[in-house]
Amino acid sequence: MTRQLTSGQPALLGELKLCTEVGPTLGDSRIQLLEAIERLGSLSQAAKSIPLSYRSAWDALDEMNNLAEQPLVIRTAGGKNGGGTQLTAYGKQTVALYRALQAEYQQTLIRIQQQLHNTPCQQGDTHYDISQFRRLLRRISMRSSARNQFIGTVVALRTARVDFEVTLQLDDAVQLIAVITRESAENLGISLGQELYALVKSSSVMLVTDRKLKLSSRNQIWGKISKIHRGPVNSEVLISLPGNKTVCAVVTTESINDMQLTEGQDACAAFKASSVLLCGYTG
Repeated sequence: MTRQLTSGQPALLGELKLCTEVGPTLGDSRIQLLEAIERLGSLSQAAKSIPLSYRSAWDALDEMNNLAEQPLVIRTAGGKNGGGTQLTAYGKQTVALYRALQAEYQQTLIRIQQQLHNTPCQQGDTHYDISQFRRLLRRISMRSSARNQFIGTVVALRTARVDFEVTLQLDDAVQLIAVITRESAENLGISLGQELYALVKSSSVMLVTDRKLKLSSRNQIWGKISKIHRGPVNSEVLISLPGNKTVCAVVTTESINDMQLTEGQDACAAFKASSVLLCGYTG
């Protein structure tokens, strides 16, 4: 997206992302979704106004709540007065802060571009190539396809000759255990108290409903099934966890029918420690 400055040069327009030590967590598209929810009081109507599929909007809210220290939105079930989706006070503050920062950010970009246009490059060019810079930023951007993304604090480390066992505290009620190689742990510079992303593919999550069943999976997190997205072959099952986080599992639709899974039912999301991918910044 570009626009013209008064000098005729293409403007450098940036998308503001609020970040933690482990990377960007909130951008303009999600802020637009939150603003639409606040305005319309309905996730489905908010998604249509953007436009965005209902499924994508639902997934975005789950991910935001998973990564935020407090819920940004709350959902109310249908009833006499109907259901809906509303921003929490924390969500409203987040939107207001983002928009205030965005306005200052864009003004700063304009001032920087004006300075760069009048500054010769080291290589002898007349001025810096903003278009080239924008292409560089676009190429080095990266996003994960993992359906389950969490942020946690390292609260325990167990070292061995080859592997590292890392325990992350997501909130007061939920912990995740990851097993990675010693080399990976050293590359990440993992230490107690560090914040890291934990990524888990939805296909790696197994669903269990029998509390008496013994499992070898190190991660066994109980919650309630909040949503089932059925497909002809595979289906997605969302499990709401304590602390307003969710875990998504992709299983066959046949398995859902055999297990007689229903929304509101207690279920366990189980996955191996080796299925947890850790990401973070080292400096």
